[in-house]
Amino acid sequence: MSSVWTRPAIWWRLAIALAAGLGLITGQGSLVYFTVESNVIVLGYFAGAVYWMARRGTVEAPAPRLRGAATLYITITGIVAHVILNHGANPLPGLVSGSGPDRLQHWSAFFLHYVTPVMVMLDWLCLKPRNASRWRDLPLWLSFPLGFAALTELRGALFPYFENAYPYFFLDPTTKGYAWVGGQIAQLTVEFVLLAAAVVGLDRLGTAVNRRLKGAAEEAVAGEAKS
Repeated sequence: MSSVWTRPAIWWRLAIALAAGLGLITGQGSLVYFTVESNVIVLGYFAGAVYWMARRGTVEAPAPRLRGAATLYITITGIVAHVILNHGANPLPGLVSGSGPDRLQHWSAFFLHYVTPVMVMLDWLCLKPRNASRWRDLPLWLSFPLGFAALTELRGALFPYFENAYPYFFLDPTTKGYAWVGGQIAQLTVEFVLLAAAVVGLDRLGTAVNRRLKGAAEEAVAGEAKS
């Protein structure tokens, strides 16, 4: 059981939990933000995964389909933040400029939007278990971001004076109306479906690549044995 602590997988997953935790405790965001919710999911899953791996003495993470969902949600967070909210801006200058509190918030955002998503995706691509996701998981995975959008609109309609009633501009109907918001949600839904399919596809691709590498290694060993 103790040998699992000599394996890189458990330390990598512990680092993921620490990255998400650092981003959360140094930031000022609340649970109305999808960024915070997705990082809480990642923190909870990978902290539980480390406990499971240590207790069971295995390098394979538990609940692989939940792992796929967490991977999708944190990837959505990273892409939406970088492309839609930050317009592709380089996040690095903010880490060393401005006042102390400003830098702390930049570091928090950097962990939540960049470090954690990249680490989780690398975990998905490189570590076990492999080939555990299913195409039929996609509707279940997508119910969370779509439910987040629906609840945001409902909360904003029922409690219009609630602080951060619409935490993201593409969910805010106060200036452009609900039709525009509906168009934004429809566009994001299509993109999220494609992204979810990519998450499953990368899982399958990783399995195929690992099999080919293993086969090539076995052939090389067999060739050396014959020579």
